[in-house]
Amino acid sequence: MSAVLPSLDEAALVEHVCAQRWFGAKSREVVGATVLDAAALREIDPQLFVVLAELRYPEGTHDLYQLLIGADAGIHDALADDATAREIVHLIRRGAKVAATEGAVEFQAVPGFAGLGRELYTGRRVESEQSNTSVVFDEELILKIFRRLEPGLNPELELLRFLTERAFPHIPPLGGWYAYIGRPFEATLGILQSFVPGAIDGWELALRELERSPEGFLSRLRRLGEVTGALHTTLGGEEADPAFCAEEPSAESLALLTATIDDEIENVFAELPAVAALEPIAGRGEEVRERLRGLAQLGTIGKIIRHHGDYHLGQVLWASGDWTIIDFEGEPARALPERRRKRSPLRDVAGMLRSFAYAASAAEILRGLDAPPGWEQRARAEFLDGYMGTVDHALLPSGEEALAKLLAIFELEKAVYELRYELDNRPDWVSIPVAGIVRLLAA
Repeated sequence: MSAVLPSLDEAALVEHVCAQRWFGAKSREVVGATVLDAAALREIDPQLFVVLAELRYPEGTHDLYQLLIGADAGIHDALADDATAREIVHLIRRGAKVAATEGAVEFQAVPGFAGLGRELYTGRRVESEQSNTSVVFDEELILKIFRRLEPGLNPELELLRFLTERAFPHIPPLGGWYAYIGRPFEATLGILQSFVPGAIDGWELALRELERSPEGFLSRLRRLGEVTGALHTTLGGEEADPAFCAEEPSAESLALLTATIDDEIENVFAELPAVAALEPIAGRGEEVRERLRGLAQLGTIGKIIRHHGDYHLGQVLWASGDWTIIDFEGEPARALPERRRKRSPLRDVAGMLRSFAYAASAAEILRGLDAPPGWEQRARAEFLDGYMGTVDHALLPSGEEALAKLLAIFELEKAVYELRYELDNRPDWVSIPVAGIVRLLAA
């Protein structure tokens, strides 16, 4: 590896990665780092390398990261210059294959993608991103580079490719991607899509209109439900593709799902700190676990399909009078095989319903606003009306009672996930998932 990156040593590698915004373990001690493979995307000055690096922690665990660096004068993030992202787009356009020490980096374009038909000019970084790096070109294309990697096919590439091939109208179409193929592992490194100009994400739209026009936001939610129903119908409608066909869940898969959720609840409630905001749920872990065990007692949960996996208002865009769905990676805290697992489409629905509760509470936390009385309930009703009027009902459990119970179980699962996230990242927000858990236990 030293022949490829002569100036890269372990200490410099650790220092560089730990200083990056996208490094996801800033609270953990890094005890070492290893370059697993590297490829020179551009050998002439200025040099450009894609580097796959493993960072190790004291307890024996590790994370894998993708770096794009220039190594001509120490280590620096080459994506500080948008010419680096432009170079990757050019490689995708050409369908290039670049040899690495242990494998290769392969670039592939979607045939007929119009966005690759002309030269790129201005590029700008998406500054709001935390875990990936994205660059927008000419307000027409967006290149997303995955930083923390897991071996295997990233679900965002998999789902976007499937939906683009079927001309699903409510996503930014996939234009291409690049991936590492080698002996240590295989992994998706980045994707290229159309960009949605002039869009506002649903979270910002909700907060803005709670301040200016609460009724205006509610009037858009029936359409969001329709778009969500169309997404699930498309994802569950491909009988010939084993990766996407709808399936009847087996007793074994339900048992595995129940056990996974049960473990998550036990872990979260076992580590609850003794703070006032958590008092309403203190000591109620077994009650939550018992409620979620009802999943195995429902008899039928309908079909299981590939789904979005991290569905909330921040994952949908409003532009030109309609909704577009983005970010199909799944919940970042979950392992990649779990994010690719088929689940009930109601899990996505539950995520969006929880997002309405978040928006109502965040309006007070962030902007000192009180949502109008009944706003969350009306938001739920509008979204569910649109969804139920559009989705293929063969995917859902039969009967309103079974559907309501399953939806409540998935909302409770989501609220527990939110509780863990807020404890780790935004302790001042724990009151939101706590209120959701209390409400769902009382329902």
